[in-house]
Amino acid sequence: VQLQASGGGLVQTGDSLRPSCSASGRTFSSYGVGWFRQESGKEREFVAAIVRNGGMTMYTDSARGRFTISRDNAKNTVSLQMSNLKPEDTAMYYCATSGRYYLTKLLSDYTYWGQGTQVTVSS
Repeated sequence: VQLQASGGGLVQTGDSLRPSCSASGRTFSSYGVGWFRQESGKEREFVAAIVRNGGMTMYTDSARGRFTISRDNAKNTVSLQMSNLKPEDTAMYYCATSGRYYLTKLLSDYTYWGQGTQVTVSS
């Protein structure tokens, strides 16, 4: 599976963005998908995840209530709707696929990674 993330950008505090992750291959629906982010000089951290059929989702505490992860298996895409953005959301955002049947926030459970899309929130 090859992943391509896009949709990042430079916005102001309180604005919204909707990064997307497009996947190649007909087996995309066989994978859970997660979004992670990484600030310069820091470790990559979990943001949100969605199971194969889109029926269950999970968020980190800072994202819950502001971010919504969704997927369209017919289009091989996963999106992360981000609202009420804050400067601390500034990071490179990565999507990744997991072969696990359950939701997981562990980086080691994710096999294929996209190249990342930069989100910058100015104060």
